[in-house]
Amino acid sequence: MPMKNPPHPGGLIRREIIEPLALSVSAASAILGVSRQALSLLLNERTDLSSEMALRIEKAFGPKMEHMMRMQLAFDMAKQRGVEASIRVKRYEPA
Repeated sequence: MPMKNPPHPGGLIRREIIEPLALSVSAASAILGVSRQALSLLLNERTDLSSEMALRIEKAFGPKMEHMMRMQLAFDMAKQRGVEASIRVKRYEPA
């Protein structure tokens, strides 16, 4: 059964990796080889986790890319279910 409100992976990465290592966003972005802005947007839950960023995080800090991408998928699906009623599509009935 899917979680009702799964956490955004960016916030989890901030709380479980970046903060415990006492890394600034600038230092972590340099380690990952990405812009400070790109990492900041992710950590502040303003953008989705890309597969490339997940792989960079795996290479630098260890958490598996697949696990992080499953977290992103769970977050995306829960968000979409939250607006399900606004999507008006009739079931297709073959003739």
